[in-house]
Amino acid sequence: MRYYLYVSGTKLDMLYGQIPTKLLKRLAVEAKVDLKVLSVAVQSPRAEATTYDRLDIVEAYLEREFDVSWMTEPRPWFRGDLGLRIAGYGSPAGPTFMTGREGDTVIALVGSAQHLIGQRTAPDTIQNAYSNLPSLFQLVRDDAQANGRPVDEDAAMGQVLTFSESLTVPPVYAEFLARRLVSGTVTGRDGRDVHVVIGTPLYVAMADEDPDQGRGA
Repeated sequence: MRYYLYVSGTKLDMLYGQIPTKLLKRLAVEAKVDLKVLSVAVQSPRAEATTYDRLDIVEAYLEREFDVSWMTEPRPWFRGDLGLRIAGYGSPAGPTFMTGREGDTVIALVGSAQHLIGQRTAPDTIQNAYSNLPSLFQLVRDDAQANGRPVDEDAAMGQVLTFSESLTVPPVYAEFLARRLVSGTVTGRDGRDVHVVIGTPLYVAMADEDPDQGRGA
Protein backbone atom coordinates (compact mmCIF):
# COMPACT_ATOMS: atom_id res chain seq x y z
CA MET A 1 0.00 0.00 0.00
CA ARG A 2 1.21 3.50 -0.82
CA TYR A 3 0.60 6.70 1.12
CA TYR A 4 0.09 9.13 -1.74
CA LEU A 5 1.01 12.80 -1.58
CA TYR A 6 0.10 13.64 -5.18
CA VAL A 7 -1.91 11.90 -7.90
CA SER A 8 -2.56 13.67 -11.21
CA GLY A 9 -6.15 12.83 -12.03
CA THR A 10 -5.80 14.62 -15.38
CA LYS A 11 -2.87 12.47 -16.53
CA LEU A 12 -4.49 9.35 -15.11
CA ASP A 13 -7.74 9.86 -17.02
CA MET A 14 -5.85 10.66 -20.24
CA LEU A 15 -3.58 7.61 -20.07
CA TYR A 16 -6.12 5.11 -18.78
CA GLY A 17 -8.55 6.03 -21.54
CA GLN A 18 -5.95 5.14 -24.18
CA ILE A 19 -5.21 1.59 -22.98
CA PRO A 20 -6.71 -0.97 -25.36
CA THR A 21 -9.61 -2.77 -23.69
CA LYS A 22 -8.16 -6.19 -24.53
CA LEU A 23 -5.08 -5.34 -22.44
CA LEU A 24 -6.93 -4.24 -19.31
CA LYS A 25 -7.46 -7.70 -17.81
CA ARG A 26 -3.86 -8.76 -18.48
CA LEU A 27 -2.53 -5.56 -16.95
CA ALA A 28 -4.85 -5.95 -13.95
CA VAL A 29 -3.31 -9.35 -13.27
CA GLU A 30 0.20 -7.88 -13.50
CA ALA A 31 -0.78 -5.00 -11.20
CA LYS A 32 -2.65 -7.37 -8.83
CA VAL A 33 -5.84 -5.36 -9.17
CA ASP A 34 -9.06 -6.99 -7.94
CA LEU A 35 -10.40 -8.82 -11.02
CA LYS A 36 -13.99 -8.37 -9.85
CA VAL A 37 -13.48 -4.62 -9.95
CA LEU A 38 -11.84 -4.83 -13.35
CA SER A 39 -14.59 -7.01 -14.84
CA VAL A 40 -17.04 -4.21 -14.08
CA ALA A 41 -14.69 -1.65 -15.63
CA VAL A 42 -14.27 -3.71 -18.82
CA GLN A 43 -17.96 -4.38 -19.32
CA SER A 44 -19.23 -0.95 -18.37
CA PRO A 45 -17.83 2.61 -18.28
CA ARG A 46 -14.13 2.64 -17.42
CA ALA A 47 -14.77 5.14 -14.66
CA GLU A 48 -16.19 2.27 -12.54
CA ALA A 49 -12.65 1.35 -11.53
CA THR A 50 -11.33 3.30 -8.54
CA THR A 51 -8.63 5.94 -8.91
CA TYR A 52 -6.03 3.66 -7.36
CA ASP A 53 -7.06 0.62 -9.42
CA ARG A 54 -6.66 2.71 -12.56
CA LEU A 55 -3.33 4.08 -11.32
CA ASP A 56 -2.00 0.55 -10.79
CA ILE A 57 -3.11 -0.45 -14.27
CA VAL A 58 -1.61 2.64 -15.92
CA GLU A 59 1.68 2.08 -14.09
CA ALA A 60 1.75 -1.54 -15.27
CA TYR A 61 1.03 -0.37 -18.83
CA LEU A 62 3.84 2.20 -18.76
CA GLU A 63 6.30 -0.35 -17.40
CA ARG A 64 5.27 -2.77 -20.13
CA GLU A 65 5.29 -0.38 -23.10
CA PHE A 66 7.71 2.47 -22.37
CA ASP A 67 10.87 1.15 -20.69
CA VAL A 68 10.54 3.29 -17.56
CA SER A 69 14.01 4.39 -16.45
CA TRP A 70 15.66 5.63 -13.27
CA MET A 71 15.66 9.37 -12.59
CA THR A 72 19.41 9.91 -13.07
CA GLU A 73 19.22 8.67 -16.67
CA PRO A 74 15.69 9.69 -17.58
CA ARG A 75 13.88 8.37 -20.61
CA PRO A 76 10.41 9.75 -21.48
CA TRP A 77 9.03 8.09 -18.33
CA PHE A 78 11.19 7.78 -15.22
CA ARG A 79 10.84 6.88 -11.57
CA GLY A 80 12.86 7.65 -8.49
CA ASP A 81 12.92 7.99 -4.73
CA LEU A 82 14.58 10.72 -2.70
CA GLY A 83 13.86 13.52 -0.27
CA LEU A 84 11.56 16.02 -1.99
CA ARG A 85 10.97 19.59 -0.87
CA ILE A 86 7.38 20.41 -1.83
CA ALA A 87 6.09 23.91 -2.49
CA GLY A 88 2.51 24.70 -3.41
CA TYR A 89 0.33 23.80 -0.43
CA GLY A 90 -2.17 26.50 0.43
CA SER A 91 -3.05 27.53 -3.13
CA PRO A 92 -4.89 24.68 -4.87
CA ALA A 93 -5.52 26.78 -7.98
CA GLY A 94 -1.77 27.29 -8.54
CA PRO A 95 1.30 25.17 -9.28
CA THR A 96 3.21 22.79 -7.07
CA PHE A 97 6.97 22.33 -7.30
CA MET A 98 8.80 19.30 -5.85
CA THR A 99 12.54 19.01 -5.91
CA GLY A 100 15.34 16.86 -4.58
CA ARG A 101 18.91 15.91 -5.35
CA GLU A 102 20.81 12.66 -5.81
CA GLY A 103 24.53 13.18 -6.25
CA ASP A 104 25.01 15.59 -9.15
CA THR A 105 21.42 15.21 -10.39
CA VAL A 106 18.67 17.61 -9.36
CA ILE A 107 15.09 16.50 -9.94
CA ALA A 108 12.45 19.20 -10.44
CA LEU A 109 8.82 18.05 -10.70
CA VAL A 110 6.05 20.48 -11.60
CA GLY A 111 2.30 19.95 -11.53
CA SER A 112 -0.98 21.49 -10.45
CA ALA A 113 -1.43 21.92 -6.70
CA GLN A 114 -5.03 20.73 -6.96
CA HIS A 115 -3.64 17.19 -7.32
CA LEU A 116 -1.91 17.28 -3.93
CA ILE A 117 -3.80 14.90 -1.66
CA GLY A 118 -6.01 16.83 0.75
CA GLN A 119 -6.07 19.89 -1.45
CA ARG A 120 -8.97 20.20 -3.87
CA THR A 121 -10.76 23.03 -5.61
CA ALA A 122 -13.67 23.35 -8.01
CA PRO A 123 -12.59 22.64 -11.63
CA ASP A 124 -14.00 25.96 -12.88
CA THR A 125 -11.60 27.86 -10.61
CA ILE A 126 -8.52 26.40 -12.33
CA GLN A 127 -7.22 28.96 -14.81
CA ASN A 128 -4.07 27.15 -15.98
CA ALA A 129 -2.59 23.69 -16.33
CA TYR A 130 0.77 23.64 -14.58
CA SER A 131 2.24 20.35 -15.81
CA ASN A 132 4.29 22.02 -18.52
CA LEU A 133 7.49 23.96 -18.99
CA PRO A 134 6.04 27.46 -19.57
CA SER A 135 4.31 27.34 -16.18
CA LEU A 136 7.46 26.14 -14.44
CA PHE A 137 9.64 28.83 -15.99
CA GLN A 138 7.06 31.49 -15.15
CA LEU A 139 7.19 30.30 -11.53
CA VAL A 140 10.98 30.55 -11.60
CA ARG A 141 10.91 34.00 -13.21
CA ASP A 142 8.43 35.27 -10.62
CA ASP A 143 10.68 34.00 -7.83
CA ALA A 144 13.77 35.59 -9.41
CA GLN A 145 12.06 38.95 -9.78
CA ALA A 146 10.67 38.82 -6.24
CA ASN A 147 14.17 38.20 -4.88
CA GLY A 148 15.94 40.77 -7.05
CA ARG A 149 17.76 38.24 -9.22
CA PRO A 150 18.24 38.85 -12.95
CA VAL A 151 15.89 37.01 -15.29
CA ASP A 152 17.84 35.42 -18.12
CA GLU A 153 15.79 33.44 -20.61
CA ASP A 154 18.92 31.70 -21.89
CA ALA A 155 19.77 30.46 -18.39
CA ALA A 156 16.38 29.02 -17.47
CA MET A 157 17.78 25.65 -16.39
CA GLY A 158 20.22 27.39 -14.09
CA GLN A 159 17.37 29.36 -12.58
CA VAL A 160 15.48 26.12 -11.94
CA LEU A 161 18.56 24.90 -10.04
CA THR A 162 18.72 28.16 -8.06
CA PHE A 163 15.02 27.96 -7.24
CA SER A 164 15.42 24.34 -6.13
CA GLU A 165 18.30 25.26 -3.83
CA SER A 166 16.35 28.17 -2.36
CA LEU A 167 13.53 26.04 -0.91
CA THR A 168 13.85 25.61 2.83
CA VAL A 169 10.81 23.45 3.65
CA PRO A 170 11.71 20.08 5.23
CA PRO A 171 12.06 17.29 2.66
CA VAL A 172 9.68 14.34 2.53
CA TYR A 173 11.22 11.07 1.44
CA ALA A 174 9.11 9.91 -1.47
CA GLU A 175 8.89 7.72 -4.53
CA PHE A 176 7.46 8.96 -7.81
CA LEU A 177 6.69 8.19 -11.43
CA ALA A 178 7.00 11.11 -13.86
CA ARG A 179 7.03 12.15 -17.51
CA ARG A 180 10.25 13.86 -18.55
CA LEU A 181 9.84 17.35 -19.97
CA VAL A 182 13.45 18.41 -20.45
CA SER A 183 16.90 17.83 -18.98
CA GLY A 184 20.26 19.50 -19.25
CA THR A 185 23.55 20.27 -17.53
CA VAL A 186 24.33 23.56 -15.79
CA THR A 187 27.14 24.83 -13.59
CA GLY A 188 26.39 24.87 -9.87
CA ARG A 189 27.52 27.43 -7.32
CA ASP A 190 30.56 25.29 -6.51
CA GLY A 191 31.62 25.23 -10.15
CA ARG A 192 30.66 21.59 -10.66
CA ASP A 193 28.35 20.38 -13.40
CA VAL A 194 24.82 19.59 -12.22
CA HIS A 195 22.37 17.57 -14.29
CA VAL A 196 18.87 19.07 -14.00
CA VAL A 197 15.92 16.82 -14.84
CA ILE A 198 12.52 18.49 -15.14
CA GLY A 199 9.41 16.33 -15.25
CA THR A 200 5.74 16.26 -14.37
CA PRO A 201 4.60 13.52 -11.97
CA LEU A 202 1.85 10.98 -12.42
CA TYR A 203 2.10 10.27 -8.70
CA VAL A 204 4.26 10.99 -5.66
CA ALA A 205 3.99 8.80 -2.56
CA MET A 206 5.77 8.66 0.78
CA ALA A 207 8.52 6.05 0.92
CA ASP A 208 9.75 4.11 3.94
CA GLU A 209 13.48 4.68 3.54
CA ASP A 210 15.11 7.24 5.82
CA PRO A 211 16.37 10.23 3.73
CA ASP A 212 19.71 10.16 5.55
CA GLN A 213 20.23 6.60 4.32
CA GLY A 214 19.17 7.20 0.72
CA ARG A 215 21.37 6.88 -2.34
CA GLY A 216 21.43 10.63 -2.85
CA ALA A 217 22.40 11.63 0.69
